[in-house]
Amino acid sequence: MTDRIGNTVVEVHNLRMRYGSNDVLDGVEFDIRRGEVVTLLGPNGAGKTTTIEILEGFRLRSEGEVSVLGVDPAQADEDWRARVGVVLQSWRDHARWTPRLLLHYLGRYYAPYSTSERERPYDVDQLIKLVGIDEQADQKIRTLSGGERRRLDVAVGIIGRPELLFLDEPTAGFDPQARRDFHDLIHRLTDLEDTTVLLTTHDLDEAEKLADRILILAAGRIVADGSADQLARMMNREAQVRWTRDGEQFVHATPEPTAFVRELLGQYDDVSDLEVRRATLEDTYITMVQQYESGEVAPGATAFEEVGR
Repeated sequence: MTDRIGNTVVEVHNLRMRYGSNDVLDGVEFDIRRGEVVTLLGPNGAGKTTTIEILEGFRLRSEGEVSVLGVDPAQADEDWRARVGVVLQSWRDHARWTPRLLLHYLGRYYAPYSTSERERPYDVDQLIKLVGIDEQADQKIRTLSGGERRRLDVAVGIIGRPELLFLDEPTAGFDPQARRDFHDLIHRLTDLEDTTVLLTTHDLDEAEKLADRILILAAGRIVADGSADQLARMMNREAQVRWTRDGEQFVHATPEPTAFVRELLGQYDDVSDLEVRRATLEDTYITMVQQYESGEVAPGATAFEEVGR
């Protein structure tokens, strides 16, 4: 995390969303600082999409306080909307247009909201190169592959140089190379444009690679908040050290793997296949969600608070 992260872009306090007698969101609390990439994880039905839609201003909340770029999204005007970018899971309009034509057309809507602090919108040629659709810029949109179309979706979301970008399952259907290219794009946006990013994904490997912080939403609450490494360490303070000696395999659990490995290598000179393994983000995620949904974590407490006792 870099020095540019300081002021708060998103603040959520006691957020509740009720459908009839069912509380989809039940006291959600979190904040996001400028320049962060934050991933929202959670099982289906946990309230991820509802949370994002409230922050985007697409859905009215039942209770709670929400501030996005210093404004309540429920009362936001067009100037605020010009500062926010949204990339939905799918967007299939304008099949007969070309990417270049579409981006030129959409860019005109952002020009009136340019400020001395943040130039808007992107130059279309610059944006086409940034998202990696140079060769497809003048093809009909309907002829693009799924990965190419997804890159165009991102271009549409960031044409106005948003200060805050919402991404909903951004790499669904991507092949490995397209996913890697997309990750590079997100890093460029945060490094060069100081863009703040909030994304949802079911790809835990993607969350671990992209996110400065990970929020886990379960049963309508944020049950964990931290980096992938922090989450793993909070849930499992011990690491497994595996090694082979004289053809025999050994496994030892220890909270201080570095010290143990140093002692091991100092004691034996024929150690091979040495491996230190901590809990993965997938291990952590599954454990936290199961603990909360099974009632092992006290109501109103986060998994961090419960584990830390």
